[in-house]
Amino acid sequence: MRRALELARKGWGQTAPNPLVGAVVVRDGEVVGEGHHTRFGAAHAEVEALRAAGDRANGATVYVTLEPCTMCAGALVLARVSRVVFGATDAKAGAVGSLWDVVRDRRLNHRPEVVGGVLAEECGELLRAFFEGRRGVS
Repeated sequence: MRRALELARKGWGQTAPNPLVGAVVVRDGEVVGEGHHTRFGAAHAEVEALRAAGDRANGATVYVTLEPCTMCAGALVLARVSRVVFGATDAKAGAVGSLWDVVRDRRLNHRPEVVGGVLAEECGELLRAFFEGRRGVS
């Protein structure tokens, strides 16, 4: 998760109005894909990380700083990752337990394990700083 935080910070000043997010795909103890939201309108961090991992995402664990949205949750299911680990929850758009629970929908043929709240304070602080900067709050 610490690497995902490092990646998220790379998007500072480029992603607005979307938040800073980083993602890392790990399989058998090896990082096989990384991504971060690089600019507004670009692919989300999870999608970038899954693209970098390719077929190695199947059975992997994905670490992401913010609870995935619906699109990213669907991508994680389709990539057949074994586990999704996220930091901060997203009450407005989270699709891994907060607003929706796409990855654990019993109608799907693949449902990864979910672990939330990992380094939640650090992930949340990065998001708070981002949004305060957007509002001009110091």
